[in-house]
Amino acid sequence: MRCLAAVLRGVGADWEICEVDLDPPRNGEVLVRMAVAGICHSDDHFATGDLVPTPELAELMRAGGAPVPNQFPLVGGHEGAGVVEQVGPGVTGVKPGDHVAMSFIPACGQCRWCVSGQSYLCDAGSSLSQKEMPTDGTCRRHLGDEDLYAMTQLGTFAEYAVVSEKSVVRIDDSISLTAAALVSCGVSTGWGSGTTAVGTQVGDTVVVIGTGGVGVNAVQGARAAGAKYVVGVDPVEFKRDSAKVFGATHTSPSAEEAIGLVRDITAGVMADRVVLTAGVVHTDLIPTAMMLTRKGGTCLLTGITPMNELTVPLSLLDMVNFAKQLKGMLFGGMNPRTSIPMLLSLYQSGALKLDELVTRRYRLDQINEAITDLHEGRNIRGVIEFAS
Repeated sequence: MRCLAAVLRGVGADWEICEVDLDPPRNGEVLVRMAVAGICHSDDHFATGDLVPTPELAELMRAGGAPVPNQFPLVGGHEGAGVVEQVGPGVTGVKPGDHVAMSFIPACGQCRWCVSGQSYLCDAGSSLSQKEMPTDGTCRRHLGDEDLYAMTQLGTFAEYAVVSEKSVVRIDDSISLTAAALVSCGVSTGWGSGTTAVGTQVGDTVVVIGTGGVGVNAVQGARAAGAKYVVGVDPVEFKRDSAKVFGATHTSPSAEEAIGLVRDITAGVMADRVVLTAGVVHTDLIPTAMMLTRKGGTCLLTGITPMNELTVPLSLLDMVNFAKQLKGMLFGGMNPRTSIPMLLSLYQSGALKLDELVTRRYRLDQINEAITDLHEGRNIRGVIEFAS
């Protein structure tokens, strides 16, 4: 079948609306008619080159046996929800007509990581940067004679998507598909980062650096976990104001300026937890983040650092002498098949703000306008709505 999709041909290019060809779903795959796609900063990392290795880094990756991403041209989008149109042989978890949230973290339920409660590390994720499907190693998306990569094997910036059954989570038909799209990435990642991933406990002081679509949910999560103070840090005043709506007790325009604030409210102890959720986390932010972290505290890296930034300024003596931790976490340490229903349940009960996240809605052909708004800090979360 043919459908419209937003395609990126290379670093620095604009998104193009193209008619692409989709093969029908094969064994273990489903065809989803997209209803809503969220616009996350991760979608922009290919256009800026943050997730594209230099030739030198690519050579190092090959020498080390690591897969080198095979990305362009690509269909963007990894956050979304829709309705199952067709299923391939062997699919048992969903059927045509089911509403589903997409999950950029697949969950096979059988590998070492899934069975130990770490589905965010599922072995099926090893193919997320490749054009070939994780099911049988062949391509489903085509633009003329070229095979297309779909971001994280999803490609939600399209009217339809062919994906592995492992990458969809069935939801109740009564739940808003917009809400389902939001929890498929940004909300889950942020909530998990502000709660279990960073280890927030009742009475803690938590600093969240970057209060966009992921960061404000880290703020929500930290308050829900019982944090006494939550400091939202962002250079954009609109985002700082929004952070207060989602539970921030204090805000600061920069990490450097937050040092004095945190010192004052903690009587010099500093923050128990620091969460890095900026749209792009450059390595020069790390020393300041560690200065914000108290003795024995934890600094969590959630946001994406350009893959070509390989040198991190870090005082190892500070980490040893003060027993600080710097850790990384994918998807906020959440497990999609449990976290997505859980968060949607909180939303239904009024305990989680989702509707307030959506700043603006776009058509697919407004994708470049949406990306510009993301760059300019105008949105907490923009969403693409597809015609029903």
